[in-house]
Amino acid sequence: MGGFNRGAGHGATFPDNNGRYWHTSTTVVCVKNTWERRIGIWPTGFDKDDVMWCNTDFGDYPMYLPSARTDGQLRPDWWLLNYKKPVTVSSTLGSYHANNAVDENIKTYWSARTADKGEWIQTDLGQLSTVHAIQINYADQDAEFVGKQTGIYHQYELYASTDGKKWTLLVDKSQNKTDVPHDYIELPKPIETRYLKLVNVHMPTGKYAISGLRIFGNGGGTKPDPVKDLIVLRTEKDKRSAYIKWSPVDNAFAYNLYYGTAPDKLYNSILIHDFNEYWFKAMDRQKTYYFAIEAVNENGVWGKSEVKKVE
Repeated sequence: MGGFNRGAGHGATFPDNNGRYWHTSTTVVCVKNTWERRIGIWPTGFDKDDVMWCNTDFGDYPMYLPSARTDGQLRPDWWLLNYKKPVTVSSTLGSYHANNAVDENIKTYWSARTADKGEWIQTDLGQLSTVHAIQINYADQDAEFVGKQTGIYHQYELYASTDGKKWTLLVDKSQNKTDVPHDYIELPKPIETRYLKLVNVHMPTGKYAISGLRIFGNGGGTKPDPVKDLIVLRTEKDKRSAYIKWSPVDNAFAYNLYYGTAPDKLYNSILIHDFNEYWFKAMDRQKTYYFAIEAVNENGVWGKSEVKKVE
């Protein structure tokens, strides 16, 4: 899988109280330590042919879980609004630049020069957008301890503005006493705004650093155009690999590449940002595969392309 927190390692599959299956797996950070991981969870099940599937599609976007799940095809209602959009900050430590906080990569981060109260990061959505939720992902920079700790916490204030001048306090966690390295806030009611500013109040240790300030909602524009000219060039001697490319879509910032062993079993997906090509190395050399792709932007997805058979 691609996206903000990528990869899948050790895990387990289990049924919930309603008999629906789920798969948990470690996902990779591995910046400060080889075993720096997080845990993901995805809907899993078995189709009519008893083939097991696991739906990682938009697995790190907000989802309604688990009561809203009626089948495996969970899809987000809200989309990422600030991918590589303009960012301004109070200060920058070395090469830990501001745009690292909006590049959809948990391994990179912005860091302020201090952990002082009042250090801030501001994201510009580019236009008035409907914001439903915010995820704040902290990073470790100059941490003074390692391993599990008790009594540590993050405190912050989150402000919103339509013009970048007049600000309204949107979320107040200045009195929080909980360790929230990946805090998620779903607003009671969506708001129309363009700018959001995250202001530090307290860090548990180290500098004030953010690996992902992720804003979710709807951009109020059009969905991306369909993807055209999907080409899959399977390697001739070792058919486990393929070079995949497609025509870029001007109003898209990412692509979901789907694949499987039957046209109606595209159970695997990879979220690819920026590029219109991918080197794929996950096939059984003796099997036929099927591929499809869709474009992604801050307003959603258009839908999958025509399925391509690759022998």
